[in-house]
Amino acid sequence: MNKVRIFALVVALATAPAQAAAVQATSLTPMPETLEVRYALSALPAALRDAATVHVLDPATGYRVARRGTSGLECLVQRTAWEHGELRDDIYIPLCYDAVGARTYLKVIMDTAALRVSGIDAAALKARVEQRYADGTYRAPEKSGVSYMVAPVMRTAGPPDMQIHTMAMPHLMYYAPGISNADIGAKPDLADPATLVYPLIDRQGNDEQSYVVQLLGETEKAKILADERELLHALCAHREVLCLAGMKH
Repeated sequence: MNKVRIFALVVALATAPAQAAAVQATSLTPMPETLEVRYALSALPAALRDAATVHVLDPATGYRVARRGTSGLECLVQRTAWEHGELRDDIYIPLCYDAVGARTYLKVIMDTAALRVSGIDAAALKARVEQRYADGTYRAPEKSGVSYMVAPVMRTAGPPDMQIHTMAMPHLMYYAPGISNADIGAKPDLADPATLVYPLIDRQGNDEQSYVVQLLGETEKAKILADERELLHALCAHREVLCLAGMKH
């Protein structure tokens, strides 16, 4: 199972092809800036939020800096996952990168948003990003680092069927270019949640984007959901697709 694609455990980026028919969305529903900033920062532990840079998305122009930080951490809500080969309006992935991740992984996300604004279709967008990896425009980070994804909710492809789901799955991602599940002895199986609890690799379709993924424990997850209750209700009120199961807006 070392080739399993487990995009829901990374945020950032799925490799498993969506099983449903492609949903082409030419525009993205904007989020109020104050809510988007809160949502993006929720990907970080609370103690790290005050010094982080936050980017917000203008669907007509791409990302811009809403707040400049000092720590080297940079946060945003990813709305386009080029790996899916489709353009949707219901992808929400709050994530934060450290300095080395911001120079590499985050650049791809921001460029993808700008390309989408230009009117490029899903197939051409996917091909463009893959070409940039192939020609060295995009590269693996020069050293290890971490991406924080401990937000209380995200919406993207997830187990067990790798369809688009709204889920609470706080986790951390450590950069591990070229590393496979076989290298660390991991055997993730989407049909067996117990195999997803411990570190595993999300290869994301290319070695330059491999991560070691570590889910937070159930106790930590419960605390995040409790601490972020107001944010969860605000997100649910903004769009029904961001409501966790059983939540009313």
